[in-house]
Amino acid sequence: MSPFRAILLSAALSLAAGPVLAADFKVKLAGGWNGKKIPAGQQCKLFGGNGATPPMVISGLPAGTEWVLVQYNDRDYKPLSTKGGHGAIGFPVKGSKAQLPAIPANVKKLPNGIFIASKARSSGKYASKGYLPPCSGGKGNRYFADVFAMTGKNKALGAARVELGRY
Repeated sequence: MSPFRAILLSAALSLAAGPVLAADFKVKLAGGWNGKKIPAGQQCKLFGGNGATPPMVISGLPAGTEWVLVQYNDRDYKPLSTKGGHGAIGFPVKGSKAQLPAIPANVKKLPNGIFIASKARSSGKYASKGYLPPCSGGKGNRYFADVFAMTGKNKALGAARVELGRY
């Protein structure tokens, strides 16, 4: 990770570590994700999947937003339940709307200025270089993402939470 991205990540994670900010923007899942059940095949490889992050459509981003930080979490597995336990990804954006593409699991290099802000905190056979898809083995764990609108100076302008579903 470049020194710039390390500084950026440090600032974003320290801002994101506090309570979720009030936000006027909306996040909608796309690509077959409904927020209730993790789509078939979107789980980790250990459980027969080839998961990727859900595509997202964001509207109403605050003026001054230059990038969006998405932290993926497992509400029911405490070690991975906050601050991007399943990984955090940064997406450059322009304007008040954004379409975030699906990002494959376990990759380190990404296209178009998208970057791994922090890899999943999982270890051993669950370790990932980036995003770790739902990996609870169908035990009913609940997954969600915290989405932060960020300035180029790493100030959080707002936040939203989106439920990804149960697996």
